[in-house]
Amino acid sequence: MQIRSVLLKIVGVLSLLVVAFLPSQQSFAAQSSAVPAWLAAHIGYGDGQIAPVVLQRARALYFQKVGEGAVRNPCYFAMDATRPGDMGGGRLGRRFYVICEAEHAFRAIPAGHGAGRDLKGVVNFSNGRQCARNFGNAMDSELTTGGAYVTAETKTSYKGYYRVSAGRDAAFMRSFVQFDGEGEAANARRRAIGGHPAVVLRGMCRMRSPGNPYAKDGYVVLGKLVDYSAGRSNGCTSWSPSDARQLIPMIQNNPTTLYIYPESRDIAAVDRAVAAGQSLAGGPYWDASCLKQIGAPKFWRTGTLEPVIAQYRRDHPAPHWKPLPICEGQ
Repeated sequence: MQIRSVLLKIVGVLSLLVVAFLPSQQSFAAQSSAVPAWLAAHIGYGDGQIAPVVLQRARALYFQKVGEGAVRNPCYFAMDATRPGDMGGGRLGRRFYVICEAEHAFRAIPAGHGAGRDLKGVVNFSNGRQCARNFGNAMDSELTTGGAYVTAETKTSYKGYYRVSAGRDAAFMRSFVQFDGEGEAANARRRAIGGHPAVVLRGMCRMRSPGNPYAKDGYVVLGKLVDYSAGRSNGCTSWSPSDARQLIPMIQNNPTTLYIYPESRDIAAVDRAVAAGQSLAGGPYWDASCLKQIGAPKFWRTGTLEPVIAQYRRDHPAPHWKPLPICEGQ
């Protein structure tokens, strides 16, 4: 009995030590509630600043996932898709945020929003390059979905070759970071939503390259490398090639959180305020310059839009597949 009593005491002491060294949900909640002064200096509505509601939700998501043990990365991401992407004159809006609180580091960079689509004669839910009006989570909609995400695996794949200089070509390998979403963004993996460099091959042809490991029937794809950092994406978050080279290694095998604003509730609140002729001062948030341009935002729900897209696909089948042409001079 005496030995059993001693053992129970030892177990009790060890349990207390484990609990003492485990961070509690309350401690993370307390840590996330107070914005440090150095970070508060970046709050605002100008280019490169972060709106209060965006930072608040991004921090809450990050500290929640840290508290759950799902994230250990010292940095987290946020994006404000209500701000302009292309500001004109060759300037890009800085609306994607990289925040590393332990290092007192805050960085704002450009990022692309979902282009949406114009189903001719049926419905138009496309977005311009400068401001996004349409948001949604339907398959094949190419729209941005706001909400909570955690970065997942990174895949790097071969896309073809591009000409570096006369007589010299290079393989184009593009990395893609998968996002796993929650709530209305829960179908992010099914939609292949993630982050990647805003670079693509255009004007492709087949170049003879026997023995090349990427060759198919003795040919590889050759195209022109196009940087569309000032453009739109197919629903993903796109970064400039230089920014992507810095961001992707930060989260490779080290997931973190990404919060994208706005969610459907924000869009609905802004839409109601606009319809009622109310000022957004002190109410729901939207970038003022973009709201002036778009009039009012709209969220397209899966149940509404997916049947329309599916019917459009049936009515407009893809053209018969044709192989790429042979490159000139082959």
